[in-house]
Amino acid sequence: MYNFLISGGVALAVIAILIVTGLSWWWAVLIGMLLFAGAFLLISRLIMKKVMAIMETANRDLQGQRVEKAIRELKDALAYSKWQMYVEGQINSQIGMVYYLKRDFSNAFPYLEKSFPKNWVAMGMLAISYMKRNKRDKMKETFEKAVQWSGKESLLWSLYAYCWTECDDLGQAKQVLERGLKKLPGDEKLKASLDALQEGKKMKMKGYGEMWLQFHLERQSVIMKQQAAAMGGMKRRIVRR
Repeated sequence: MYNFLISGGVALAVIAILIVTGLSWWWAVLIGMLLFAGAFLLISRLIMKKVMAIMETANRDLQGQRVEKAIRELKDALAYSKWQMYVEGQINSQIGMVYYLKRDFSNAFPYLEKSFPKNWVAMGMLAISYMKRNKRDKMKETFEKAVQWSGKESLLWSLYAYCWTECDDLGQAKQVLERGLKKLPGDEKLKASLDALQEGKKMKMKGYGEMWLQFHLERQSVIMKQQAAAMGGMKRRIVRR
């Protein structure tokens, strides 16, 4: 990582100069450590400012339906991964999510595999990709890593449980929902899904809206019905006004 090497080089050079000029070694080391911290923080801020600017531009392109342009911009931002820790994982998460959302699952997978663990949406998409490849152990491992970092996300727990139902393992699904309720006591969506499974019914995911649909686990016919119902409700509200 260039940032670490540059900051460390500056600190070591200053320490050597101060010791040669007669300053006691512990004062030299203290000053060197302060310089290292300052240089590291300054470079980190500069790099992250550049990365965030690229990601904001890519986001505007996505909103304007310029998907391929956004992907190219995000890939260009990978050049900064050599400078700053965690940049590579964050950018790979974004690229993987863009490919996944456009249903280009084969291109999404290698980027999602290098996702930043704190990005629970990307981790959820990766876990689903493993599930569809019949790699249940990898699916479970990915979800466990995600809930470790993002245990307060209701949809993440529901998604984890839902994937177990897709694997015909209702026992695991119920256990996951019970764990989720321990993290989020009183969560109505998790409780409704757990009640549904205990009654032999399907999980209730509709309440999560667009956030749920982005994972592409609903059948297209169901999505079309939901969109038609939403449009119908919108028309009724317009007529009343």
